[in-house]
Amino acid sequence: MTLIAQSIALFFLVAGTAFSLIGIFGFLRLPDVYTRLHASGKVSVFGVVFLLIAAILLTPLSAWKGLLLIFFVLLAAPSVSHALASAAYKTGIPMARVERDDLKGKLEKSGEEG
Repeated sequence: MTLIAQSIALFFLVAGTAFSLIGIFGFLRLPDVYTRLHASGKVSVFGVVFLLIAAILLTPLSAWKGLLLIFFVLLAAPSVSHALASAAYKTGIPMARVERDDLKGKLEKSGEEG
């Protein structure tokens, strides 16, 4: 493996680890489930993608397997975060600081009472 490929892989390894740590700190420090889902749903996904890119470059993992994993992570992460936030809202978990609640009253109108 060339020095350039190792340097690129090292960059993605450090960046992926940094994004994952930021996601963990956000998950621990943020006040409620909705903002925690933002940290784990956005920042940590970038960490996983960058770590998979580093794994593709550093290991004998075939590139198509790594790209397929990246595709499925990017496909599933927003849906999972949305489903968790929707379930939390429907079960009545309160928000830390409510400035605006666009869903209030809409669940009763559509017949999806918690």
